[in-house]
Amino acid sequence: MDKLKIYLDNCCYCRPFDDLSQEKVRNEATAKRYIQSLIRFKSVVLYSSFMLLREMNDIPFPSIKEHVLDFVKENTAVFISDENISKIKPLSEEIMKTGIKKKDATHIACSIIAKCDYFITTDRRVINYKTDKIKIVNPIEFAELWRNLT
Repeated sequence: MDKLKIYLDNCCYCRPFDDLSQEKVRNEATAKRYIQSLIRFKSVVLYSSFMLLREMNDIPFPSIKEHVLDFVKENTAVFISDENISKIKPLSEEIMKTGIKKKDATHIACSIIAKCDYFITTDRRVINYKTDKIKIVNPIEFAELWRNLT
């Protein structure tokens, strides 16, 4: 079986730094850390993009920004650059017509163009976006899917 190709939304990277007093947030953070271990051990292939790096550079807390940027830089197997904008932009605009915000639409478009298997996010609006081009799940769902595959 080929390794699964995954793209994590910026909100996933930041989830472990959110207020963990809510059970759902705490469970998503735990699942995200599990996914990180799958990435580190090369069980799955991590994709990232120019949009992800732009969004991460806007993280207001320097220690969190450094932590997530270091992880992405050390573990990204495939990077989708803005050189692909001629393919990304039309798809992103199509996605935005469904109510998805520009940054999120660009993330999704990048992951589709790169032929990722899963787009992982904690953003409810993005999770509710339906397409046959990629599977969109939250970290908990992905962790459960992974456990059922192995």
